[in-house]
Amino acid sequence: MAELKEMGADLGINAGGGLLAQLLMRPRYREQILHAQFHDKEGSKIRKNVEARVETKFQEANDGSLMMGQQMYMPNDKIDKRIVLQEAHESKFSIHPSSTKMYRDLKHLYWWPNMKREIAKYVSKCGICQQVKVEHQRPAGPSQPLQILEWKWEMITMDFVLGFPKGRKGNDAIWVIVDRLMKSALFLPVKMTDIVDNLAKIYINEVVWLHM
Repeated sequence: MAELKEMGADLGINAGGGLLAQLLMRPRYREQILHAQFHDKEGSKIRKNVEARVETKFQEANDGSLMMGQQMYMPNDKIDKRIVLQEAHESKFSIHPSSTKMYRDLKHLYWWPNMKREIAKYVSKCGICQQVKVEHQRPAGPSQPLQILEWKWEMITMDFVLGFPKGRKGNDAIWVIVDRLMKSALFLPVKMTDIVDNLAKIYINEVVWLHM
């Protein structure tokens, strides 16, 4: 009987005269976090505001721990944080989740400043996660050789650079045209509102007429 009480068992007798024992399981590191909260400067400040009824975001639970809703306040203690991170990432009940998955799981239980960033940093340093990188892409097929070009301006690439202030003629963008054979480029001022017909006229005047 004494051994059961030392284990934290709640003893009782049922209607039939049988002995009932109820065990209350609590993680040990929660008590460590609670102890660290009282020695944390920011935690002490929050606790004073809660007692003075100034703090509305945090509350004090029945066991004295600082809570933000259902989230337990994690003090700025490297040892306690590492215990929680290891439990969520490397324990027998976890499968080395990604930083996003790990953050979603822990944010329901704990809160501390820069929590998401610290979780991402912890996962990035995990050796197992670095070694096991699952490839989600289909295996690439045989490489296809590029076509060998014979004439200048036979094959070109185009792109637009936007966001410039309007010039005297109202141009506010640059049309970049690159010849793949000679690697020469043209930078033509255009308007973002130019329709296809206007761009076609510019292409004929600046590329076809001069280079073809």
